[in-house]
Amino acid sequence: MKRKNAALCGNLLMGLGLVIMVGGIAYAVLSQVSNLGMPDFFTHGAVMSIFIGALLWLTGARVGGREAVADRYYWVRHYDARCRKNHRHS
Repeated sequence: MKRKNAALCGNLLMGLGLVIMVGGIAYAVLSQVSNLGMPDFFTHGAVMSIFIGALLWLTGARVGGREAVADRYYWVRHYDARCRKNHRHS
């Protein structure tokens, strides 16, 4: 796949994953908070859709080339061995 098509496909998968995650969270919260008479079967499916959306998000990040973790995050800079400036091998 060409770089432009891969980036577009990755962005679409990430967007779809985000929509599925947010929809699943919204449905799960609404079914627990309100008395709208929503079936329990769909509530369990909504919780599963959160994980499916996360999987789509990660797949889109991988396809689009955004799977690398930036070194600007505090934890990665200070505790990840790949980002340390002093490379001592024990």
